[in-house]
Amino acid sequence: MPNSSKPVLVPAANTTAFDLGTPANWPFWLMLGLFGLVWATFAQPWLTGGQTIPWDGKAHFAPQVQFMAASFARGEWPWWTPNVFAGHPQIADPQSMLFSPPFILLALIDPAPGPWAIDAVVFAMVFAGGIGVLWLTTDFGWHPAGRLVAAIAFCFGAAMAWRLQHFGQVLSLAYLPFTLLFLRRAILGRLAMVPPNPASNFGLGPANCAACDRDDMPFPRRLAWGGLAGATAAFIVLGRDQVGLLAVYLLAAYAVALLVHDGRPLSRLRASAASLCAGGLAGGSLVAIPILLTVALADASNRPAIPVADAAAGSLHPALLVTGVVPHLFGAAGEMRDYWGPPSFHWEDTGLFLAQNMGIVYIGALPCLLIIWGVVGGRLWSREIRFFTIAFVAVLIYALGWYTPVFAWMHAALPGVSFFRRPADAVFLIGALGAMLGGYMVHRVLTEATEATHGRGARAVTGGLVLAVFALALTFAVLREQLVAAVLPLLMASAWFCGAVGVLAFARWLNPIRPVAAAVVLVAFAAADLVVNNGPNGASALPREKLDMLEPDGRNETIRLLTGKVAQSRSATRRDRIEMVGLGYHWPNTPLTHDLHATLGANPVRLAHYVLATGAGDTVAEGGQRAFPPAFASYLSPMADLLGLRYIATGEPIEKIDPSLAARPLPLVARTKTAYIYENKNALPRIIFAPAAMIVDFAQILETGRWPNIDYRHTVLLPRGAASSTTSPSPARPAPQNGPIITSGMVEIERYTNTEIVLASNSPVPGWVVLADVWHPWWQVTVDGKTQPLLRANLIFRAVYVPSGRHIVRFSFHPVQGAISKLISSPPRKAD
Repeated sequence: MPNSSKPVLVPAANTTAFDLGTPANWPFWLMLGLFGLVWATFAQPWLTGGQTIPWDGKAHFAPQVQFMAASFARGEWPWWTPNVFAGHPQIADPQSMLFSPPFILLALIDPAPGPWAIDAVVFAMVFAGGIGVLWLTTDFGWHPAGRLVAAIAFCFGAAMAWRLQHFGQVLSLAYLPFTLLFLRRAILGRLAMVPPNPASNFGLGPANCAACDRDDMPFPRRLAWGGLAGATAAFIVLGRDQVGLLAVYLLAAYAVALLVHDGRPLSRLRASAASLCAGGLAGGSLVAIPILLTVALADASNRPAIPVADAAAGSLHPALLVTGVVPHLFGAAGEMRDYWGPPSFHWEDTGLFLAQNMGIVYIGALPCLLIIWGVVGGRLWSREIRFFTIAFVAVLIYALGWYTPVFAWMHAALPGVSFFRRPADAVFLIGALGAMLGGYMVHRVLTEATEATHGRGARAVTGGLVLAVFALALTFAVLREQLVAAVLPLLMASAWFCGAVGVLAFARWLNPIRPVAAAVVLVAFAAADLVVNNGPNGASALPREKLDMLEPDGRNETIRLLTGKVAQSRSATRRDRIEMVGLGYHWPNTPLTHDLHATLGANPVRLAHYVLATGAGDTVAEGGQRAFPPAFASYLSPMADLLGLRYIATGEPIEKIDPSLAARPLPLVARTKTAYIYENKNALPRIIFAPAAMIVDFAQILETGRWPNIDYRHTVLLPRGAASSTTSPSPARPAPQNGPIITSGMVEIERYTNTEIVLASNSPVPGWVVLADVWHPWWQVTVDGKTQPLLRANLIFRAVYVPSGRHIVRFSFHPVQGAISKLISSPPRKAD
């Protein structure tokens, strides 16, 4: 925050001094209140109007938070979940929200957060991001109207409004302005700056003000700012998303700019070295373990890295840049069938794979108009804003992906880029940096002399460029035969840009006599624009009642029926699994919400060996997305039985999903409004004592789908080499296929939690305790307290050899130890 001393006024040749009786002296709390009013207006439909953030926000992220909260309430660690993909390492998953402070706090406070509570946290973080922008631009000394317009455009423009459902990326961006502010203070060694002028550097204060260039901050305070910069940067990194990656590169570039801005980088580096080290220590200590775990998970997953061609398929199509002027041109706010932008059924052959709301870059007519004006007039190349201008261009080039010649180089040369599949995610940064440029131009308009801002040539060129964008949008509509659909969006956008021109002229005329009114007019127009154009729509809001399957109270009929049936069949040996297929986009991760154990889920990152054996894909929102690999050729297969897959809920008759069931359909046990529910009565218990084992080639079964003809209640399949890892004198003792079954023992579940499973074994003969949870190297097993080899059994499950008699078998999850061991023993895999 600015200190209490009065700022030094340094008028420049083409500027006017700040009059302390004008908006320049608005207290921070007043700006905060005005911004809060805009935030409340924008967020009202979600927080009080019965709308909820849909799509990935509820299909993926909300169930993760609900699982975390339920785990805390039970006194369990949420590091591993048994609820999806027959087991998944949550602690390493970058989308699990386990390292997100706001959602951790929610999970600790509310044991069963519903969609409203989760949305409230997201909007609270959006509000926090606005506070960060206001605080940062106050340090820059901008006019209050510029600060407010920057905060409004940052929070409610581009992807922050249109991609609300990507909670992790929203949070990563919300931390960014705080990190920029703390980094700036740590390096420069001072708090707020005097009002800048065009001769100043990177928004760092006037170059001709010797007093402001002094590094006079007390060392402990400077060290604290460095630590805060590192901590908030760590919060960005902990999102482990592409927005966080780009933000880290932006912060690194900003640190360099701060060090070199006054031509004495070595002196500046010596003065700030301790602060930067404090930041590095704080940030590194927070991110080291999560990053280690994520790297290890990626190496064992279906996507250790993304090949450049696959990543570039998520490029921002250049045509989508017209949404910076005409946001609704392509119909992104409506139904998918009505969307006609690239890519779509109406705009094919792009080779892209993008959601329809991913490329909207609209931050408001007023900021857009002023940015174009700033480029034409050269104001955005002023040294005080030049860093943000360069960063904006760099991020735009990245977002365009394969439409520029440099993305392939970025993918190969920049660490981290190959982990992500969609350069268009940079639209978050495009909106944020555009907001800074637009806010700066509002500051210039209200602080410069009249003659400096009203050049006829600049106005003419600006108007011509805006008209050219409208003409381009009209051309797209004609070429794609969508002129009728484009008329209303074009008229609406024309009205907003005409309004922006009028409001800008009026505010500029009013400013000398009524500066407060001029500022309010500009801020109110910018706010109204984004509330109307970027407010709730089909891409960002749906009625809550449509997502009742995610309410923790289980009011949904299908959820109630499934939870009831699973509870009825639960026993000392059984934890029956379910599968949901083709019920809709928001269904696959609902087992996390309702503590159901499922074979599938929704997640782009899954364990590779599980995917090979079961065909588990990113999602099964539609029936056609259920793949059946050779090892899981049908719901009537050994793999389905070994998984303990008892109930299958489908959105259409099951034989349409699994045609092999047409002749031998599974029994239909219930029919609800949303699902057909079938039962596989051959589903095996979760735990089995197998007195016999058969050594087989797992790879051959995965490739051919030919399973041995044995009784899997008594015989376990082990891979080659497993015999030498047991303590049995005859570990591969098979049961005769057509003879009597070897006498079996008993095993029961004594304790089953996320990260620890305790079993009691009692058998007159030695054998193998088989647990039908997915095998993972971070699990360890002990028998009577002594560590034993954890075997991979029946292709994907866990097993341990036990002697005859009574024994306690304990499976426990040790992710940090496991990840370190894995990275030491073998380097990460590379993309092809």
